[in-house]
Amino acid sequence: MAERDDDSGFTLLEILVVIAILGLLIGLVAPAVLRQLGGARVSVAKQSVERLGSVLDLYKLDIGSYPSTEQGLAALARQPTGVTNWDGPYVKGDGVPLDAWNHPYTYRNPSQRSGHDYDLCSLGASGSGGDAQICNP
Repeated sequence: MAERDDDSGFTLLEILVVIAILGLLIGLVAPAVLRQLGGARVSVAKQSVERLGSVLDLYKLDIGSYPSTEQGLAALARQPTGVTNWDGPYVKGDGVPLDAWNHPYTYRNPSQRSGHDYDLCSLGASGSGGDAQICNP
């Protein structure tokens, strides 16, 4: 007869220690990862605003002016009525692109800021603007 080995496996105490260590590691690492994710979205939003600014410049080269506030960024996807020389669509997809937080961009022409032709802004994570707003340079 073979002897039975009762020492195989893990004790409840060993499992609880491993779970506690994993919990501590997650508690220390998760906030840093979330901060990095937030910073990455801000970076993506800035790059997207700059890229859309380049697309608006292409639109202006074809049409002679930037889209009006009423036409908005939809003029980049669909030809506005009464506009000739439109050579779009200037953006992929059927609709207006969204920012890194899936909020629509705000667009105004003429600009409400001095030294700018238009305002193109992402309202940030909250979608309400304020200090988190990211606008065209």
